[in-house]
Amino acid sequence: MRIVIAGAGEVGTHLAKMLSQSEHDIILIDSEEERLKPIDAAIDVLTFEGSATSLDILRESIKKNTDLFIAVAHSEDTNITASILAKKLGARKVIARIDNMEYLERGNREFFKEMGIDHLIYPELIAAKEVISLLKETGTTEFMDFAGGKLSLYVQKLEKNAPVLNLSLEEVSTTLSTIQYRAVAIKRNDRTIIPRGKEEFHEGDLAYVISTREGIAEMMKFSGKKNVEARSVMVLGGSRIGRHVALNLQHDCQVKLIDYNLDKCQTLAEMLEETLIIHGDGRNKDLLAEEGLPNMDAFVAVTGNSETNILSCLLAKKMGVVKTIAEVENMEYINLAENSGIDTIINKKIATASRIFRHTMNPNVTQVKMMTGTDAEVLEFFVSENARITDGPLRLIDFPKDAIIGGGLRNGVPFIATGDTHIQFADKVVVFTLPSAFEKINKFFTSDRK
Repeated sequence: MRIVIAGAGEVGTHLAKMLSQSEHDIILIDSEEERLKPIDAAIDVLTFEGSATSLDILRESIKKNTDLFIAVAHSEDTNITASILAKKLGARKVIARIDNMEYLERGNREFFKEMGIDHLIYPELIAAKEVISLLKETGTTEFMDFAGGKLSLYVQKLEKNAPVLNLSLEEVSTTLSTIQYRAVAIKRNDRTIIPRGKEEFHEGDLAYVISTREGIAEMMKFSGKKNVEARSVMVLGGSRIGRHVALNLQHDCQVKLIDYNLDKCQTLAEMLEETLIIHGDGRNKDLLAEEGLPNMDAFVAVTGNSETNILSCLLAKKMGVVKTIAEVENMEYINLAENSGIDTIINKKIATASRIFRHTMNPNVTQVKMMTGTDAEVLEFFVSENARITDGPLRLIDFPKDAIIGGGLRNGVPFIATGDTHIQFADKVVVFTLPSAFEKINKFFTSDRK
């Protein structure tokens, strides 16, 4: 695909790095030379210095057939203008990053489509939805539904009380009466492993597990976790993410939101009528204790400062909070934060990239999730007629070693995959893959055998 990205900020740069690993022609536009220099030196992309709304630059970058134009500059106005112009100049599909919730209302989305913008992306709302989903599943560090909610991906950190420790996948499977879940990956010491039968679970591992609804209770038992929906939540930071989290939770549970900016607190108090707004420093242990943090089910730190979010979550964990979630936008801090004891890390760049990445893929990909802290991806495929994946049982079709099929959905019934599973036309299947196997996997899910 030929892909043009307008904006070399955090999201645009992350997208360019990620997409350059596949067989795409990437063009990156930004008005600041200092942002483009390190990208030119590090990855194989073509860069244009100048405004993304410049007709000369857009004509130059879109002069050939452009499959996708992605506007992710810091300015919403720039993104909208550049996207409309790009469509007029021939870009086939256009995506624009926005900061205004009003634009996402159904009637307004249609208005933007009429102007030529195919999809609107709001990173903070995407991240907030991830937080809300995780607060309903406190036993996992990451979570995502597949197959219409009949299969789910759970990521669990194995601590010293986990019954599964020092057992191999084969040993675990022999204890199960029916196969309702499967470990599809293990992250250990910053390395992601696609496990085979002899692989053992160790303390500190992050286990990536695909499970049916029926398998959740037994999976939790083996990992030593408990799944309790959070009924009381403290949010640190009145950012867009914090505001959306509180707005969506305040009707169903007790929510307290802390921010150090008095003017912002006053604005939030008018907007969030059922949320208790507290003006103060969320790093102050005495303030947190006074506001009842030790009795809270969850603590969510979403200030604009990664260090503050990490440190406040560690403090909350020390005070006895069951579930801690930190927004960490500095990519270099993610592994550090994961290994420090924080339950869940969210990153709006990765969350946004997952949404956009889907538009660059095989049309049979119906969902994609990029995992935080690793370059692995989880994909949901619709199986085409005569696709190579249907040639025989999984153990016999030479499926890439750096990927694994966790399960799927057939005629509305979920299943967990094993070596004897024979994938069929019209199945939906969930695949966990490392970057090294990505291009090979695509060939298994298309009817084109070339």
